Amino acid sequence: MATKLLSVKECKEIYGLSRITLINYEKKGLIKPVRTPGGVRRYRVEDIERLLGMLEDRQERVGKTILYARVSTRKQQPYLENQVKRLEEYAKSRGWKYEVIKEIASGVNENRRGLQKLLNMVKRGEVERVVIEYPDRLARFGFHYLKEFFHGFGVELIVINGREGEKERVQELMEDLVAIVSSFAARIYGQRGSKNANKQEE
Repeated sequence: MATKLLSVKECKEIYGLSRITLINYEKKGLIKPVRTPGGVRRYRVEDIERLLGMLEDRQERVGKTILYARVSTRKQQPYLENQVKRLEEYAKSRGWKYEVIKEIASGVNENRRGLQKLLNMVKRGEVERVVIEYPDRLARFGFHYLKEFFHGFGVELIVINGREGEKERVQELMEDLVAIVSSFAARIYGQRGSKNANKQEE
């Protein structure tokens, strides 16, 4: 029985493997294409299915890939969804199975629900790598401390872009500054209110 050969297009349609993903697997020596007389790539069905089975077995043994996305306010929801989409495209191009953690919260808020979930998963040994779009998505301050925390548990932290666009960066900074000022104002007025109450009791 002749071996069935698949084109790059068929690999994408049947197995969801893009051309870039296939080439990456070739470079890693995980798969070897058959070349037509014209030099066009073709892939054996059994090689593709063996590769997919091998990748699934490997991913069952290791931790998850976590895609973490964040914005400061609800009006930035479209930016959040686009952020997730870009992270997913990055993970899919590398053949990673992933889980998305996304949230709307200030970058200076250390008690973010999504961030706490991520940190707990890392401590439990459930994560192999964390992928973010920009350092500020993970934390406005203390990014390098979090990076060292991840590395301490053997977790790779991948930043796919070095720096945000100027518009997004300025908007996020303004939102975070407002959050900081509001927090300090609440503490100051709270302390003053407590002192005034004590004086009245006296």
